Amino acid sequence: MMAMLLRRLLLLLPVLLGVTVIVFGAVRLVPGDPAQVMLGERASPEAIARVRHDLGLDQPVPVQLALTLGRMARGDLGRSIASGAPVTDEIGRRFPATAELGVAALAIALAIGIPLGILAAARKNSWIDLLSTSLALVGVSMPIFWLGLVLMLLFSAQLRILPLSGRLDITLDLAPLTGFYLVDSLLRADLVAFRSAVTHLILPALTLATVPMAIIARMTRAAMLDVLGADYVRTARAKGLGERVVVWRHALQNAAIPIVTVAGLQLGYLLSGAVITETLFAWPGIGSLAVQSVFSRDFPVLQGCVLVFATCFVLVNLATDMLYTRLDPRLR
Repeated sequence: MMAMLLRRLLLLLPVLLGVTVIVFGAVRLVPGDPAQVMLGERASPEAIARVRHDLGLDQPVPVQLALTLGRMARGDLGRSIASGAPVTDEIGRRFPATAELGVAALAIALAIGIPLGILAAARKNSWIDLLSTSLALVGVSMPIFWLGLVLMLLFSAQLRILPLSGRLDITLDLAPLTGFYLVDSLLRADLVAFRSAVTHLILPALTLATVPMAIIARMTRAAMLDVLGADYVRTARAKGLGERVVVWRHALQNAAIPIVTVAGLQLGYLLSGAVITETLFAWPGIGSLAVQSVFSRDFPVLQGCVLVFATCFVLVNLATDMLYTRLDPRLR
């Protein structure tokens, strides 16, 4: 297992290299000049040329790529064109917010999707199966931005029971320890901040969890239907085991691998694809940072964000592969 882990980690390097080269070329296709954006429309050509020289934008593209790869090899993602701060610091401040949102959304998706899929498989062709299948279809088809707006209109504008945006009430001051507000508030025993962080997390997490929840429910149903028709399940029933024991102990354990697969893929998606949700709810994560960097033509920040997205996705897939060996003894 250790040899496979090391081999997969080594394969991570060419993947990240390829992502970096592709993103480097793609961001240069974005219309607009970063120096012009920084200085404004009334800046003189001399000032723009000076800023372009300071940023290295007057160098040939291959030279810029070589310089970028050289910095990345030293763990330096460069400096933000807009703020001048190191890109690693910019991303480091934003990543806990994205991770907290992604993990919360996955927890909601698993807590609802797996039981829903199991019930649909155990009650095949019943009204429960029809209801869960319909809900899964609606969840997959529903646009995220539309659902987020509906939830904001209902729970924030009409009922006024949940906050509209942000991670914490503006009246509260929570000094960060880890960057995860739920963890930091508990470490400081600040229940008021914890409650505020939870209420701010509910709407964006529920919005982001809709599509993964539907996918997990459909995959769980399909995997459970395959397992429930197996010979060993019929043998367990013939021995007099209760239906609950057969479904939850025998069938679910053997159907876990496809469920873990889709859950791992969805976690990678949640950590790297929360751009719409973060922008909609003004959530200060990497997704909203990437959107801001596009509008400001901040190439280093955009490259850093995409690189973090790719790294998260690859590492989550690696962790999923490692989990396979724990769930299925045949793989060991």
